[in-house]
Amino acid sequence: MSVAVSEDNRKVTTHRLFEMKQRGEKISMLTAYDYSMAQIIDRAGMDVILVGDSASNVMAGNVTTLPITLDQMIYHGKSVMKAVKRALVVVDLPFGTYQGNSKEALASAIRVMKETHADCIKMEGGSEIKESIQRILCAGIPIMGHLGLTPQSINKFGTYAVRAREEEEARKLLEDAHLLEEWGCFALVLEKIPAALASQVASELKIPVIGIGAGGGVDGQVLVMHDMLGINQNFSPRFLRRYANLHEEMTKALHAYIEDVKAGDFPNENERY
Repeated sequence: MSVAVSEDNRKVTTHRLFEMKQRGEKISMLTAYDYSMAQIIDRAGMDVILVGDSASNVMAGNVTTLPITLDQMIYHGKSVMKAVKRALVVVDLPFGTYQGNSKEALASAIRVMKETHADCIKMEGGSEIKESIQRILCAGIPIMGHLGLTPQSINKFGTYAVRAREEEEARKLLEDAHLLEEWGCFALVLEKIPAALASQVASELKIPVIGIGAGGGVDGQVLVMHDMLGINQNFSPRFLRRYANLHEEMTKALHAYIEDVKAGDFPNENERY
């Protein structure tokens, strides 16, 4: 095993992520949505697995994350949790299940925790969802925050461009980051913001800050599995590094299978009973 991959097989917890930040160990995080892929990702040594509402895009074919429902997120969360032994598993609360109604937010969070057996949840936003965050935290449910480009608000932004370039938005993001830590969130995701700002947030907060398109000055990185493995070929932002081209490899394998079936070469004598 590579020295870069942890050989510590103990269950990753919110406290262990805090310890990783303290000792300067970077946190690896990747999305998963089903049993088989989650098992591979967990066994590889991933620290955190995010059951992201990006399932709306890569699993269901929707243009945005908004259509995915709480029931669907619970389904994906259950599937992932059955596979995972070591990684911390985070489940996104989907759009419409916590904004503007703290009672509904708590009910949504409790359903996720009880029905998926996940370790924690993730929520997008800062001061505008204060009551929902505080109510959920009071119930003992750990929350990972999410600031910067928040995809559930894409219709408000109107673009997937880099956020917090302007001074006012940057100042609000920094204030919200401190508020999330003050309220009790155990970690924070920063998406598609200037690297210098992300680095400032990470240096000022005691909790781990995990980036996606936020530079290398944060405490960890997260990517969408389908993007990182090259399954999805239609998304190529600057921050994405493809570690494989599974789209090409799978297409080759599928073509070979089709050709063998058409030619009568599959199954052969050794593949029969």
